[in-house]
Amino acid sequence: MNFIEIFIKILEIDSTSGKERALSEFLCSNFSTPNTQTVIEEVGDDTQNLLIKWGEPEIVFCTHLDTVPPYFAPRVDENIIYGRGACDAKGQIISMYQTCLELENEGYENFGLLLLSGEECGSKGAKYQKNKGKFAIVGEPNNNQLASAGKGTKLYEIEIAGKKAHSGYPESGENAILRFVEFVNKLNTLCRHSLPQDPELGHTTFNIGKLTSDNSHNVISDSVRFLCYFRTTFLTDNLIDKMVSNLCNDYVKIKKISGDAPYKFFTVNGFNINTIAFGSDAPHLKGFDKVLLYGPGSIENAHTDKEQITIPEIYQAINDLKKIYFELKK
Repeated sequence: MNFIEIFIKILEIDSTSGKERALSEFLCSNFSTPNTQTVIEEVGDDTQNLLIKWGEPEIVFCTHLDTVPPYFAPRVDENIIYGRGACDAKGQIISMYQTCLELENEGYENFGLLLLSGEECGSKGAKYQKNKGKFAIVGEPNNNQLASAGKGTKLYEIEIAGKKAHSGYPESGENAILRFVEFVNKLNTLCRHSLPQDPELGHTTFNIGKLTSDNSHNVISDSVRFLCYFRTTFLTDNLIDKMVSNLCNDYVKIKKISGDAPYKFFTVNGFNINTIAFGSDAPHLKGFDKVLLYGPGSIENAHTDKEQITIPEIYQAINDLKKIYFELKK
């Protein structure tokens, strides 16, 4: 099989977060060569990290095994390959693997391919991994560009309480839905007008997810629960905890779940450079001296029902990754 056919094979494996072991086992069986050693690292939640290494790696190509749900099978439309993980991040896996094979064929060694579990649900594999080296090149869909910096994240679990009442007599209750609307409007005003704009990373943004309220249509809501996820900048990352805490009161309860600081990436000459607003495993690769981020495909297609990557993007990525490798070897 050529590497595009292998790519289709791995797209046929459902590796949504928590199910990625099937993919890691397939890769463990099919990605080795006579010159490689594969190291399996059990993460502890029935998932695995894999390090396929050629010698003792100083430069590591690194991306993740898991994808967001829901899974959908691949299809090919001329030069476009669709499917869950097409760009995020199985397109990264195949680009990096083919790069490694070409470097092997050209006689190079002391590099590796590090594949991590759980990136889409808190970077569990990256936090667990214990590998070390001079450089890690993180693969994420970035339009075949290098990133110079990435936004940080802050995730909070929030509950807004109210008081039940018959919806025909709203004055008898306290509507948690209306309190939620007031809360979000206040948060939006703070983000737009009170937080400073970062000259490199721009505005701080937030998103609401997992929004639930179990009231019937004819009962005033007594509870709204949701997750609030911030994308922070170098100027605002240290301000968000206090800002959110100040929104607490007798009926608003807030619990911080997780967070990563904004991140500066290492870059090399000869490539288009941008900044990114999406998260990655990069902040958790503590054993590497410098971390880069590069990859084919568009983040705007990731996590959508039109997730895709083009075959020319993959070929460009292989050429670019080799160029990055040679720059780092200097």
